Amino acid sequence: MKLQLKNSASNGEIQLSDAAFGRAYNEALVHQVVTAYMAAGRAGTKAQKTRAEVRGGGKKPWSQKGTGQARVGSIRSPIWVGGGRAFAARPRDFTQKVNRKMYRAAMQTMVSELVRQDRIVAIESLDLSAPKTKLLIAKLKEFGLTRALILVEAYEEKLFLAARNVPYVEVMPVASLDPLSLIKHDKILATVGALKLLEARLGGKNE
Repeated sequence: MKLQLKNSASNGEIQLSDAAFGRAYNEALVHQVVTAYMAAGRAGTKAQKTRAEVRGGGKKPWSQKGTGQARVGSIRSPIWVGGGRAFAARPRDFTQKVNRKMYRAAMQTMVSELVRQDRIVAIESLDLSAPKTKLLIAKLKEFGLTRALILVEAYEEKLFLAARNVPYVEVMPVASLDPLSLIKHDKILATVGALKLLEARLGGKNE
């Protein structure tokens, strides 16, 4: 598979593996992996107290009979203000099992679909002379982009600093790429080095 380079003086192309960038789309697999990824990000630390854990309420507030009031065993009953919860929430783990083969296959099918939809813009490099937001915005305009995920090979301080204040623009090294980032952005601006590294991480050369 070949991708045309947008900022190449010689109208160059980049050759990519069909195994990594030409896979058929699997909607069920993508849904499962994205759902599992989002679930793994949940804290799961919510906790409430039952009537046995709420402070106080050890003594019966009044006699069972003779007062004219309803019978009560504890002031910490769930129907009382300040009482415990009938079905108290407990800390829980929301993670779902997704093995490496499934995760890699999902990433392959997602980037393949992005290529088919012409949503990956391949460029030779993205160099800024200074960490200035206006320089980055000017670069994006050259490719007709106002919002995008900028995929780079490794951390670049100037680029990260320049993108901090640009809405809907995110800079991410290949090592940090995740399924949610792929579906969150309309366009992906990727350098040649980033695409080659992504190809290696997805196992395209070994299949």
